[in-house]
Amino acid sequence: MNDEVKSAAELKQIRLNRKLAQQVEGIKAMADIAAADAAIRKRTAALRELRLAKEAADRAKPPEAKAKVNKKAQPNKKKSA
Repeated sequence: MNDEVKSAAELKQIRLNRKLAQQVEGIKAMADIAAADAAIRKRTAALRELRLAKEAADRAKPPEAKAKVNKKAQPNKKKSA
């Protein structure tokens, strides 16, 4: 580090520069957060549309009911020897 004693004006300028740099970093960080939030909302909306379309298609075409096979009620088939 620089061991020179700085004047009050120099210290004030250093603090001002640091404060301005922090403000710029804060603005950039908020912009990054806003962009990430917008991207998340866009992906969520697209996924919601896909899910709703799939659900609508599923409602329009219900699955066919499978007939239950009762193995005990069926007669035993004899094997040919």
